[in-house]
Formats: sequence, structure tokens, C-alpha cells
Amino acid sequence: MAKEVVSETDRRRRKPTKQGVVLTQKLIVETALRMLREHGREGMTVRRLGLALGADPSTLYRYFRGTDDLTLAIADELIGRAMRDWRATGDWRSDLRDIGLRIHTAYLDHPEAAVLTANRVSGRANEIATDEVVLGILRATGLPDPDVVRIYQAFIDQTLAFAALDAASLALPATARTADEEVWRATYARLSPDTHPHIAATAPLLVARMNHSAYPTALEMLLDSAAAMLRAG
Repeated sequence: MAKEVVSETDRRRRKPTKQGVVLTQKLIVETALRMLREHGREGMTVRRLGLALGADPSTLYRYFRGTDDLTLAIADELIGRAMRDWRATGDWRSDLRDIGLRIHTAYLDHPEAAVLTANRVSGRANEIATDEVVLGILRATGLPDPDVVRIYQAFIDQTLAFAALDAASLALPATARTADEEVWRATYARLSPDTHPHIAATAPLLVARMNHSAYPTALEMLLDSAAAMLRAG
């Protein structure tokens, strides 16, 4: 049975940990992010997190209902970091581009956390606030709500999908990532035009592009599509 989650006020009244800090949800999430960076998903256990905080591991269950609840909090923290200090310009395309790139960058700053959380829906404050902003930007264009929701879904899912894909590459061991990157030059660029004419013809371009994220290009294509819908409407 899940333990009762006490209020934030009650938590702050608890005695400091061995390291002299008072536990809060925010501190736990920030520590979890650091541990994911240092030890990966497999190394971020409740026991290790408790040790890093100087607290008994069971104490964490006063703040989160379980590890999945902590995962959702981490997801929301990444969105919150992405949107920190964001300001609207009033230009729908510029604003959506900025939000998309901010979210993508925030996830890639924490690859292990991104792989863990990019497919989750947290329903928490930062996520909800961001969804409200994106829907507001799109509705302000005058598009019908069915089109707004279609574009919103494509925008959010594409952003998180590329974040997960690119983060998974960054989370690889350095030797594996380097080997993957070298395949374009060592294998594709050496294929014969007699057997693979299309790959051979585009090999220099493939080598130059394929080890970089396609997200900025995909984002512009999505925005182009939305702009075409606006013109048609």
C-alpha cells in the first residue's frame, strides 16, 4: 500500500539530514537528476538517492508515492527548466519554434532523465502550463480547434520523440556512440555506385548531416505545414 504523502509544509518542519539540509521535493528531484547524469538509469536507486541526500531511503516515500511518482516529478522539472524565463513575442511561429527548441535542449542537457521520462505524461504544473501556452499560441492564429489540436499533438509528440531519440544517443557509452557516428564515413561513404547508386550519390551530404539532430529541420517542416493551413484557411 502506498504511504500517505504529507504536505510540503509538514516536510519542511522535519529535522535536517546528516548533511544539514531540509528535504523538499525540489531538492530530491534535483539530486535525482544529478544521480541520473552520474550513474545512469540503472544506478539511480532509492537507496543510492537516500545516501546522496544523507537520509534514510524510506524517508523519500514521505515525499513521493513511489519511484514512478518521482519519475513524473523529474519529467515536470525538465519542462519547467525549458520554459524558465520564456517570453512570448506575439509571433506564433517564432514562439513555437523557441518553445520546441527549449524543450529539446532541456532534455538533451539530461540524456538519462530524458530517456526515462520523454514518453510520460505527468499532469503536473509545469507540463500543464506549457500545454496551455502552446494551445493559446495556436488558437490565437484563428485556426479551428480541431486543427489546433492536430498541430499541438504533432508539435509536442515530435519534440519529445526527437528528445528521446537524440538523448538515447547521448546516453550511449562514448565508445558505442563514436562507433555509430563513424558508420556513415566508414561504411555508407564507401558503398559502390554500382550497387547503391543513391547512397553513393548523396554520401558526402549524409556524412555531413546524419550525426546531427534532425529536430530543427523537422520542426521547420511542421511549422511550414501549419503556416500552409493558415494560408488555406
